[in-house]
Amino acid sequence: MEFPKDLRYTKDHEWARLRDGVVTVGVTAFAVEQLGDITLVDLPEVDSQAQAGEAFGTIESVKSVSDLFAPVDGKVTAVNDQLEDRPELVNESPYGDGWLVTIEVDGSDLESLLDAAAYTELVAQEQ
Repeated sequence: MEFPKDLRYTKDHEWARLRDGVVTVGVTAFAVEQLGDITLVDLPEVDSQAQAGEAFGTIESVKSVSDLFAPVDGKVTAVNDQLEDRPELVNESPYGDGWLVTIEVDGSDLESLLDAAAYTELVAQEQ
């Protein structure tokens, strides 16, 4: 399984893409594979605070319910409203239309997150 090299990853299987001080967050293809068909995504309110390593929502599949963990500290600036009616977008396009939230970074550093190579190693250990 390949993971985009321009992203950073958490050990909880979220990805982060930083652009102009805003981080877009989603779940990885590995997480999607483990979860199965996504049936519900519960996301925070816009303007709520996210704390790195803390749960900011949940994702539900036919197999289980899992917490979603913020990769950075900051303010939630957008949520993917499409997921309310079409949670399967996470399955179909985890790195594209299936994104979850954007967070305006509050001094957090993405360097503490895993790069694609380190995340690939983590996934290999979990399989």
